[in-house]
Amino acid sequence: MERELLLECQRSNRKAQRVIYEKMAGRLYSVCRRYLKNDEDIEEVLADTFYKIFTKINQLQTLETFEAWAKKITVNECLQKLRSKKTSFISLEENDIPSSAASVENLSFEKDMMNLLNFLPEGCRAIFNLFAIEGYPHKEIAAMLSISEGTSKSQLNFARKKLQELLVNQHI
Repeated sequence: MERELLLECQRSNRKAQRVIYEKMAGRLYSVCRRYLKNDEDIEEVLADTFYKIFTKINQLQTLETFEAWAKKITVNECLQKLRSKKTSFISLEENDIPSSAASVENLSFEKDMMNLLNFLPEGCRAIFNLFAIEGYPHKEIAAMLSISEGTSKSQLNFARKKLQELLVNQHI
């Protein structure tokens, strides 16, 4: 992200904010999509994310870390949304997930992965994203979600097992 653009954004320049929104919206939408299934929830989280970015950008220590900072805000907003929906991070019932992913189409790898993630319960999906995609350790995930490390690990195992099962059933 261009330094001058970010400096203008820190000065609450609406045009600069618009440019940043246009440059970042697609990437941050993709982050939201990995955590949330409902389009209305995604749009709400995205709006909250940009509000937080624009109201807290003056707290950013180094402008070079803007994109990582914005992504972290997005992830935190997604997790907050899951917590507000009282997403379960403990109960994993076999019947919560179809044994066959018949509706998963043969698309590009990224789209396939998004489709497969949609078959996971929200809590399980969040933990998979935090660990496998974002790279957080189980200890941090547990703290972020107010769960035990063991719950984080078991949900990750469950997610991996189900994703493997879905891949085998689809021959992807």
